[in-house]
Amino acid sequence: MDETEFWALIDASREAADGDPEYQADLLIDRLLQLDPDSVADFARHFEARYHRAYRWDLWGAATVLLDDTSEDMFDDFRCWLIGQGREVFEGALHEPDDLARLLDDFDPRADGDAEDLGYAADEAYEQLTGLETPDLGLPEPPGEPAGPALPLRDDKALADRFPLLWDRFRGAGG
Repeated sequence: MDETEFWALIDASREAADGDPEYQADLLIDRLLQLDPDSVADFARHFEARYHRAYRWDLWGAATVLLDDTSEDMFDDFRCWLIGQGREVFEGALHEPDDLARLLDDFDPRADGDAEDLGYAADEAYEQLTGLETPDLGLPEPPGEPAGPALPLRDDKALADRFPLLWDRFRGAGG
């Protein structure tokens, strides 16, 4: 499976789920079950590589603005959700997290930003297909600390200064 096929599966499942991350995960499992185990492992490799790429302080800060708080677990779930939004949103957020203000049509912190189940979709499909756990994906160990300079995640002024577009749209007077 190449990168284009990976993103096509993400996009098709998101569109069919109408933005519901739990339903998206279920649909993704159904679609992965139509593939051979090697392709499912390839999908898992693509997902996990992007999940690790998004382990960055600036994305954690953007998630904090959107969610109004983020623990490490919440940020893990946010990264799964971010991948689930598709290539344009994911790559745009990696390029400049503040651009999420224009990349997202809408964001409801009670319903969005949490897609833990998407992170397990490939494992679930692989196990259903083979009766075995997903094999080692051959990826480097995940980073111990987020990449980039640390941000003061509990300092609203610092977050507003670093993410002015996100802050104004989602946390400012109109957010």
